[in-house]
Amino acid sequence: MTGVLLLSTLFMDAPTAFAAVALAAVSWDGALTMAGTRALRHALDYRAPFKGRSDKEMITLMDTLLQGLRAKGSIGLMEEAAAVLDDRQRHTAYAVAAEIMRSDGPLQDQEQKILADLAATLRLDPEETSKVLAVMDVLHASILEPAVSA
Repeated sequence: MTGVLLLSTLFMDAPTAFAAVALAAVSWDGALTMAGTRALRHALDYRAPFKGRSDKEMITLMDTLLQGLRAKGSIGLMEEAAAVLDDRQRHTAYAVAAEIMRSDGPLQDQEQKILADLAATLRLDPEETSKVLAVMDVLHASILEPAVSA
C-alpha cells in the first residue's frame, strides 16, 4: 500500500506523487519548455487515472504541484513523491522522467545528474535504470542519421 504525505494543502497520494515526479523532471532547471510541457501532458494524458480526469481536475492538480515545486524545488518535490510510491510506481516514474528529459534532445550533464539523483531517491537498481536509459536512446534516436556501431 502506498503512503500519503501532505503537499501544501493537498494530500499526496500515488497518482499525485507520480505527476509530481514528472513535473519535477520537466522543470528541473526552473523552466518549462514547450517540448517538456508536451511530454508531460502526453505522459499523463493516456495513463490511468489521469485520462479519466477532467481538464479542470488536471489544472487543479498541476497548480497544486507547481506551488509545491516553487516551495520545495524539483529535488525536494521528487523526494517527497518518492516516499509515496511503491516499487513498480517508482520504476515507472523514473522511466517517465527519463523520457520527459529526453523530449528536447540528448541528456545534458545536469539532466544526467538529476536522473542519477532521482534513481537514488527512488531506490532503484542502477542496472535497471541503465536499461531504461538505453531504451530512451533507441526511442529518441534520429531516423535520419546512420546507426553508430559499437
